[in-house]
Amino acid sequence: MIVELLSVSKRFGDRAAVDEVTLEVSPGLCFGLLGPNGAGKTTTLRMIYGVTRPTSGSIRVFGRDIATERRRVRARVGVTLQQTVLIEALSPLENLRVFGRYHLLREPELSRRARELINFFELGSHATMPVRQLSGGFQRRLAIAQSLINAPDLLILDEPTTGLDPAVRLALWSRIRELRATGTSILLTTHYMDEAQRLCDRVAIMSLGKIISEGAPAELIESRLAPEAVEFDCAPQDEAAFLDDIPLPAHRLRVGRRLMIYLDDATALAAHVRQRDPRDRRSLVVRPTNLEDVFLSLTGTNLEWQQ
Repeated sequence: MIVELLSVSKRFGDRAAVDEVTLEVSPGLCFGLLGPNGAGKTTTLRMIYGVTRPTSGSIRVFGRDIATERRRVRARVGVTLQQTVLIEALSPLENLRVFGRYHLLREPELSRRARELINFFELGSHATMPVRQLSGGFQRRLAIAQSLINAPDLLILDEPTTGLDPAVRLALWSRIRELRATGTSILLTTHYMDEAQRLCDRVAIMSLGKIISEGAPAELIESRLAPEAVEFDCAPQDEAAFLDDIPLPAHRLRVGRRLMIYLDDATALAAHVRQRDPRDRRSLVVRPTNLEDVFLSLTGTNLEWQQ
């Protein structure tokens, strides 16, 4: 295993940010750590790369105890934080060279790695501009490139695409897939469930500091919910009357006026909704069940989950 956590906890006073987490990450995978805000994801990552010490439990990365061999572990790890940390007065190429020196890279390897990463993340047209003049998307590309300057065996990405436009997100997804294909193991957190479903081989879902479910995205979807979802607007007080003459669905999720129902075959229910409210077809959506549905069913605090 490339990462192993055994009964790991982290407490801040009386609060358990991470509570008895046991987790294994196999090499060569893209592994997603998912959860709502405050679930313990970032704290878990910080313990894995040695910035935060656990209150109890043990963590091994590359088979080494992070508590006693932190330098050796961190030499083989690249980290992209939620907040981009760059030297704004310097260019992307200069930032990469400075960061490479932190990892004790020397010429000609330093120049070769910097140029490779500039090309890989398509930063060539902006390579000599001050970072302060770059868009957020280009800065995010550079931040990930910087975390790869030491050719890490494990890349840790903490919400790598938050705030980026769809085109930049797709571009970064492509680069992450290419890195995984070349053998780099990737551990990421994200609030975008479509991102996790597309990129991750396995995911672990956290809530209140604990891992509450783990598996491949497709397996979690299949095991937790029916394969098709129907969603439409329906006030809570109208739900019983609206569904009174059809078989009661096995799983339902309500978010405000929006009702989502999960079935093996959505055809009959979709036809029923269209018949009951033929004037407003915009509110009706029929789609495959996805990882976001599973996430909400497991962590849906402040949401009304019915089953």
